[in-house]
Amino acid sequence: MASSYMPRLYQLRGVSSALKRVHLPCTHRATPCLNKRFASTEPEPIATITKKNKKSPLRKFIFRSSIAFVLFGGYLYFTDTRASAHRYIAVPIIRWLFPDAEDAHHAGVAALRELYKFGLHFRERSSPDLGGKLATQVFGYTLSNPIGISGGLDKHAEIPDPLFALGAAVVEVGGTTPLPQDGNPKPRVFRIVSQSGMINRYGLNSKGADHMAKVLKQRVREFAYANGYGYSDAGEERVLNGEAGVPPGSLNEGKLLAVQVAKNKVTPESDIAAVTRDYVYCVDRVAPYADIVVVNVSSPNTPGLRGLQAAGPLTEILKGVVGAAKRIDRKTKPFVMVKVSPDEDSEEQVDGICHAVRESGVDGVIVGNTTNRRPEPLPYRYPLSSKEEQTMTETGGYSGPQLFERTVALVSRYKQKLSDAGSQKTIFASGGITNGKQAQAVLDAGASVAMMYTAITFGGIGTVTRVKNELRQERSL
Repeated sequence: MASSYMPRLYQLRGVSSALKRVHLPCTHRATPCLNKRFASTEPEPIATITKKNKKSPLRKFIFRSSIAFVLFGGYLYFTDTRASAHRYIAVPIIRWLFPDAEDAHHAGVAALRELYKFGLHFRERSSPDLGGKLATQVFGYTLSNPIGISGGLDKHAEIPDPLFALGAAVVEVGGTTPLPQDGNPKPRVFRIVSQSGMINRYGLNSKGADHMAKVLKQRVREFAYANGYGYSDAGEERVLNGEAGVPPGSLNEGKLLAVQVAKNKVTPESDIAAVTRDYVYCVDRVAPYADIVVVNVSSPNTPGLRGLQAAGPLTEILKGVVGAAKRIDRKTKPFVMVKVSPDEDSEEQVDGICHAVRESGVDGVIVGNTTNRRPEPLPYRYPLSSKEEQTMTETGGYSGPQLFERTVALVSRYKQKLSDAGSQKTIFASGGITNGKQAQAVLDAGASVAMMYTAITFGGIGTVTRVKNELRQERSL
């Protein structure tokens, strides 16, 4: 029996000897003499835990509130048209992201459309027009200001309301053609950045008058529903006939919606009756939802279109459009304006257009459109890069600040000729306007509204607000 325990005894003696060689801390003392590396596992006093738990919710609240404050502040800043970031940061980034100007155009329209759906759109938060300093009379309406956005920016009437929110009192959408057409092959839009100018040869790409009429009709019905008139034909008619107290096109007090119409490319310009039918077809469909119908006979990118500005053909076309506008089933009929080219500027050409305007009963003229000419760089003799030199040779209509002087001169001539005939006609100016001083110059020359497009593509979505502020300063001098 004893011998069976001998191995175990030797094992116990070995363990005892090993324990003697290990220098353990004094286990018979209090807890503080434990090895320091185990100190972190010691439970904290209850008071400390309670104190931390009391602070934690407050810290979370402060952190979350700070994040919410920063996001809300950022939202207020970036959706305000006065934010300088739109001009100095957003525009260069867009040019970098979209080297093709048409891609940038589509992306911009899509962004404005989608942001507006969720109430995240850009807007004038300061309500600068409430003072009435810029108020002006146009077609019997009191407009909040004399600044407009030219046709071409919103080709398919997708974003009239987001554009109104940028501060413009007149927004022109289109142009639309009777049948859908693709326009010219791509690429067809080119930037000349050093000149803040562009060349485009879109060729009146359009989804067709029926599509635009459907879009505009839907807009009116949604407005009628939101204002308690119901989502029905009856509600639509009540809004269009003025019960809502707003212009039937813009649906915004103190603002007007212009819809541009044109002929299809395949319609031969030599067949004036067929051309007139094209314009009348468009008017019949879209005019019920417009405050102003704009007859485009001046696009340089549709072959033969500018030839329609001769006195005879233009008179016949405009008579057809005016007659169609007067037949619109609405208490207030849309006004009719004709958009003319800055290149048809000889005495004979201007006289012919003025004759057609008087004979047809058209209400006004938009002076002008893009030009086939290639102006000298600004400043004078500025050396363009080889790339921009090449761009300047592209086919299409040029737009940019260089058109301003010609626009002022033409506005003055049209105003004088139409006034001398004893027939007061409204004139809108479009071409090269980029700041408040220039806007005031065209207004002084006889225009009722100064319209912009290219200036907005280079100046960002705050351009209208900036120009209006500059215009106020001009009037305060």
